[in-house]
Amino acid sequence: MKPGLSLMKHYLQFKDLRAEEYAYLFGRALAIKTRFKNYERYQPLVDRTLAMIFEKASTRTRVSFEAGMYQMGGSVLNLTTGDTHLGRAEPVEDTARVISRMVDIVMIRTYEQSMLERFAAHSRVPVINGLTNEYHPCQILADIFTFIEHRGDIRGKVVAWVGDGNNMANTWLQAAEILGFTVHVSTPSGYEIDPAVAGVRDTNCYKLFNHPMQACEGAHLVTTDVWTSMGYEAENEERRKAFVDWCVDEEMMAVAQRDALFMHCLPAHRGEEVTAEVIDGPQSVVWDEAENRMHAQKALMEYLLLGRIG
Repeated sequence: MKPGLSLMKHYLQFKDLRAEEYAYLFGRALAIKTRFKNYERYQPLVDRTLAMIFEKASTRTRVSFEAGMYQMGGSVLNLTTGDTHLGRAEPVEDTARVISRMVDIVMIRTYEQSMLERFAAHSRVPVINGLTNEYHPCQILADIFTFIEHRGDIRGKVVAWVGDGNNMANTWLQAAEILGFTVHVSTPSGYEIDPAVAGVRDTNCYKLFNHPMQACEGAHLVTTDVWTSMGYEAENEERRKAFVDWCVDEEMMAVAQRDALFMHCLPAHRGEEVTAEVIDGPQSVVWDEAENRMHAQKALMEYLLLGRIG
């Protein structure tokens, strides 16, 4: 283990951190973003190296982590499974043992959560979940930071999740349990959330609705994702039929709070999971949300590598 990492943390699920740690991270994200906007140089991670391992393709995850690490003064290695022996000619455990002796922090975007956990279990440095089939904690970290920027504390608020009971939905449930808000979930039949995968103990942190309009009633935030996540492309036509009523439109936003926000983790398909009028409308904060991936992840990397600042 490297010096200074005796209390090393990984970030594999949203529930890996406590509420007071998130309060700290949101404050740091704001401070780091403010410096960025003011063109103030801030490089606390000089001589630190981030290794990024991609089994799933990415735009926002790669750009946000790579740009963020460079801005913080560090270096980045971008690896794909085609570039390495990961899970093919070498066990994941051995790859973890080797890579973590050469870098300071690792971000992995992959399919199975179990692969990420196997890697982390044998890593000498912090490991971050850049997305798995089960969870997407960095996205929800950025989403909640975005909500706080626009509307203040999310505690006691209602988030409407409309669409697939996927990794995003699972992570929203974890966030609700930790940070004290409620998620209204509406999914088509056959695409429900699995509470066991979400891993929440407090069943009061979410409510299930058959119709998306019911889920959106009184919500402070309405959010969704693509109907077909990466890795499920073979189900695309079947999903298009099942999800036809789960398109976030102006009627759904109209029954939410008057000042409700709309979010989408992107990429978006206008006319499928959301209408153009909503995603390009005045309640949409998707571009702030996308940018905030970088600022929130910079705060996360700083915390995992350096602990609390000040």
